[in-house]
Amino acid sequence: MHIIMFKKILSATLATLLVSWSLAGAALEVGDKAPDFKLQASDGKTYQLSDLIGRQAVVIAWYPFAFTSGCTIECKSLAENGHLLKRLEVAYFMASVDPVEKNREFAEEYEADFPLLSDPTKQAARDYEVLSLGMYAKRHTFYIGKDGNILFIDRDVRPAQSAQDMAAKLEELGVPARAAS
Repeated sequence: MHIIMFKKILSATLATLLVSWSLAGAALEVGDKAPDFKLQASDGKTYQLSDLIGRQAVVIAWYPFAFTSGCTIECKSLAENGHLLKRLEVAYFMASVDPVEKNREFAEEYEADFPLLSDPTKQAARDYEVLSLGMYAKRHTFYIGKDGNILFIDRDVRPAQSAQDMAAKLEELGVPARAAS
């Protein structure tokens, strides 16, 4: 008798979960409005997406953890080849769920001359659907247009080629060069 009751409860629970997941909405995709965020960065500033759009494109390169091998390689790529991105009308960031102090140390160690965003509450990572196992961000890069819409999502990031790949994708997406000053 208990086994039959358990099977009914289990069946009802699974049905409820399936309905909940289907009602949760579709995954973020190209053309969707990028979720707004307001996050502290390694440079001591706070950045909010809604303050950045309208003036330039935005790239957010989510990464799992500071000071791990792939993340270090990606940070070095952006630090050493940032000139490829600085010539375009784009604000670019790396972002993780690490505390801002850890990202500040990471940025200093690898001479990152761009902001590393910290999302210790993991809310922005949830909003961007990159939070994995509730612990860290997946290595996905979001390209956001001046209008605030997602232009491209790279779910197959090559850390060693990150800066070159970003610059090439931004050019392919029609992001213009910065005006000479």
